[in-house]
Amino acid sequence: MSDVTIRVRDNGNLKIEGSVALLDGEGNPIPVAEGQPLFLCRCGMSRQKPFCDSSHREAGFASLVRAEPAAEPAAEA
Repeated sequence: MSDVTIRVRDNGNLKIEGSVALLDGEGNPIPVAEGQPLFLCRCGMSRQKPFCDSSHREAGFASLVRAEPAAEPAAEA
């Protein structure tokens, strides 16, 4: 299991915890504070992209992501 956790927050951002490298579209590193969680924008309205600045609240961004339940193993005959 990875030591990085990405949480899709209800009606908000992505919260990333753990040691990660954040790269731009050309593969250049974007500096991040070591040991601090990252909050990345999902709504597209942030003025600090890729980071969240809480603009989703003003924009009325709504998204409730839920994982599909795990499938039950097939019963043996």
